Amino acid sequence: MAIVRPAAPSDFELLLPLRQSLWPDSTAAELRAMLRGPHTLGGLPAAILVALAGAEGIAGFVEVSLRSYADGCDPAQPAGYLEGWFVHPAHRRQRIAAALLHAAENWARAHGCREMASDTWLDNAVSHRAHLALGFEEVDRCIHYRKSLTPEP
Repeated sequence: MAIVRPAAPSDFELLLPLRQSLWPDSTAAELRAMLRGPHTLGGLPAAILVALAGAEGIAGFVEVSLRSYADGCDPAQPAGYLEGWFVHPAHRRQRIAAALLHAAENWARAHGCREMASDTWLDNAVSHRAHLALGFEEVDRCIHYRKSLTPEP
């Protein structure tokens, strides 16, 4: 079983390429700021947890936060939220994702949460299977739209 612990500033070099595999637009400056701590999203607590793979370094990570609202969860209380969850392909199918999720759930419990929520893209079949295999239930499907508003002449 993988050892999971909070990310530290010394994890920067190994963590950055993993984050950029999940979020290609994420920046080094963004990660540095998050690792300096305390880390928050929208003013609520957040954390980055890493799974260690022996001498190889970091096998994966999860970013977890509190959200005041999450689809399908009790709106009367905050929920733990998986903002991002990634295991390097060379380390998949070794229960590392499960260890990361378990640590994220414990982090959320320690912050008073009774529910955990997450999301993924509609076409991400790997993520769908991972969520379902680890106890999540699908609560909604949604496509979001946006439109820029130009000033009225």
